[in-house]
Amino acid sequence: MLNEQRQSATATWTLLALALSAFAIGSTEFISVGVMPLIIKTFGISLSTAGLTVSIYAAGAPVLTSLTGRFERKTLLLAVMVTFIVGNLITATAPSFALLLFGRVIAALAHGLFMSVATVIAASVVPANRRASAIATMFTGLTVATVTGVPLGTFIGQHASWRMSFTVIAAIGFVALIASQILVPAKLPKPAMGQRGGFWRILKQKELLLGLIVTAIGYGRVSQFTES
Repeated sequence: MLNEQRQSATATWTLLALALSAFAIGSTEFISVGVMPLIIKTFGISLSTAGLTVSIYAAGAPVLTSLTGRFERKTLLLAVMVTFIVGNLITATAPSFALLLFGRVIAALAHGLFMSVATVIAASVVPANRRASAIATMFTGLTVATVTGVPLGTFIGQHASWRMSFTVIAAIGFVALIASQILVPAKLPKPAMGQRGGFWRILKQKELLLGLIVTAIGYGRVSQFTES
């Protein structure tokens, strides 16, 4: 009974840490939409060019997910959050639009990897009959980010600066990193070793390529209509 209570408490705290991380990552996904006019003013670029801050993030998110099979889940989670923080700090301090895009790419890579590793961790800390519920709890962070995170970031950008918006997100990511280090158990089931060449096989999948193309075209068309 006592052991079951400890396992339940561990699972609860782990899911809270993952949900906080998901909130930070979800907030940064579309935050550039709200602060885009400020980014345009800062760098003197067109709306369609500024739209790359969204489209390049969406295209970069799934790229490295296939390369994670050989790493321990907690180690990978912490590395992902560090990458996420660095990406947002680069974005926040970028002296040029090119460097801003580089920071967005770094954050996007962390996004895709987080979705992969966090789902595995959430499912591994609970019994099999609770896995769906655990994953849903983790994704609550994304839901909350959609409702409150992005508007809050936009508010900060409009009343302080767009750089402050990304800095605050990086700070939330840092809190999530500390929470993950403390709350996520070190001993998690290790996944099977990734197969050699799996990354290139995934890139050859027509469904993935079609999805990336549709995403790029979709954001491009939105930028065209909003600019005109």
